[in-house]
Amino acid sequence: MKHVLAYSLVSLMSFSQVFGQKQVDDRQQLWLGYFNQTRVSKNFGWWFDAHVRNMDYTHLHQTILRPGFTWFLNDNFRFTAGYAYIYNNAPEGRKTDWQEHRPWQQLWWRTKYNGFSTTQWLRLEERYVEKVVNDSLTNDYVFSNRIRYNIFLQLPLKGKELKAKVPYFVVQDEVFINAGKNIVYNVFDQNRFFVGLGYYFTDHLHVQLGYMNLFQQRASGDEFYNNHCFRLFLFHSLDFRKTENH
Repeated sequence: MKHVLAYSLVSLMSFSQVFGQKQVDDRQQLWLGYFNQTRVSKNFGWWFDAHVRNMDYTHLHQTILRPGFTWFLNDNFRFTAGYAYIYNNAPEGRKTDWQEHRPWQQLWWRTKYNGFSTTQWLRLEERYVEKVVNDSLTNDYVFSNRIRYNIFLQLPLKGKELKAKVPYFVVQDEVFINAGKNIVYNVFDQNRFFVGLGYYFTDHLHVQLGYMNLFQQRASGDEFYNNHCFRLFLFHSLDFRKTENH
C-alpha cells in the first residue's frame, strides 16, 4: 500500500510539473460555413459543406470543401462517404501555404424528443497533410487517422417543434482523437464547444450564430491553442423525392 501511495504521489507530481509547463496560445477566429444535405430518392443523396476561417478576423486561415454521397437508412439515420479538400494559408510571419486531402466516412443520426431534438455523428477521417519543413514544401505528405464524435442539442424557443419561423437555442460539443504511427504526443487532438442561437427561415433552411471554444493540442504534446471563435453556419436541406413516395 505504501508503494502504491508513493508511486501515486510521484506520478501526480510529475503530471503536475508537465501540466504546469504547457504553453497555451489564445487566438481569435471567425468561422463561416454552409451545410447542404440533399435527398434524391428513398435511399440516396449527397452531402456538401464549405468553410472559410479567418484568424484574428482579418487573415484568411483555412478553406474547406467537403462533398460526399449519402445512403439513407431512414429519415433519421444515414451513412456518408466523401472527400475533403483543405487549403491552409501560411500564418503571420511565414510564407508557405499547404494542402490536405482527406477521405472521410460518417454515421449520422437524429433523435426527436418532446420539445427538443439531438443530432449526432461519428466520423472517421484519413488525413494526408502536405509536409512543410523550414517554411518550404517537401513534396511529401504526413498520414494519420482521426476519429470525431459530435453531438448537438436544439431547443425551440417558441412552441415544441423546430419548424419555419421558430428561433431555437443550440449547444454542441465535438471531440477529436488522432491515431496512427505518426501520432506520438497528441492522441487527443481537440475539443470544440459551441453555444448559440438559431432561426428557421423555412423548414429546410436555418442559421446558427454563436460562440465556439476550440481547444487543440499540438504535435509536441505540451503546446496548445485556445481559440475563441465567432461562428456563423447556414444549414440547407433539399428533398427531390416525389411527394407520393414520402
